[in-house]
Order: sequence, then structure tokens, then C-alpha cells
Amino acid sequence: MLQGAATTLPPVVNYAPILILFIAAAGIAGILLTLATFLGPRSPNTRKAQPFECGNKPLGPTVRRISVKFYVVALLFIAFDLETVFLYPWAVVFQELGMRGFVLMMSFVFILTLGLVYVWRKGALDWD
Repeated sequence: MLQGAATTLPPVVNYAPILILFIAAAGIAGILLTLATFLGPRSPNTRKAQPFECGNKPLGPTVRRISVKFYVVALLFIAFDLETVFLYPWAVVFQELGMRGFVLMMSFVFILTLGLVYVWRKGALDWD
């Protein structure tokens, strides 16, 4: 060992509990899937293979095409939901950030508002 070298553990060691947790979760999931595969009931028949609609016979095709607008609205929801994820920590440390932090967050909100206005005017939120 070199003289004068620090004897502290490397920063990677601080993440060891998280790695152990991931390994334990993957192990439990693997064990449960294996047990279900080997010990689970097996009695396939045509009645069980049919689509199920709350106890009623299916009315029409079981596979329907979903409109692309659904996915657009879902993506927009995720984008604007992330805005609130960034607003909460900012609100907690608002006083420590001062005027610079306020101006930066207002510019962030302004850009997202411009995006919302753009999407609204393009008609992406209309469900005709």
C-alpha cells in the first residue's frame, strides 16, 4: 500500500446495500416464477382459452385498434407530470435558491406552458 493513501472505502461501497437489495429482489422473483411453473395447476381447455368479459360472452372482436391520440395524450401527461416532479423539490428549497432559482424555475414553467399552448392549438388534446 502506498504511504499517505487514504484508508477510507471507495464511494462504490456505499451502494452495496442497494446492490444487495436488487439481487435479493431478483432472486425472490426468480424463485417464485420457478415454483409457479413447476407447482402451478395445469388444465388447459378451449373454454379457458376464450376471451373473458365479466362473465358474458364477448361482443365483437377481442382485439381493437387504439387511436394514436390516446398515446399522444399519455405522453403529454407524462411530460407535464414530470414538471410537477421538479416543482416539489424546488418549492422545498425555494428560499435558499433566492431570486436566481425563482427566475430559472419560472423560465422552466414558461417553456412548458409554451409547449402546452402549442399542443393545444395543434389539436392534440381534442377527442373528436
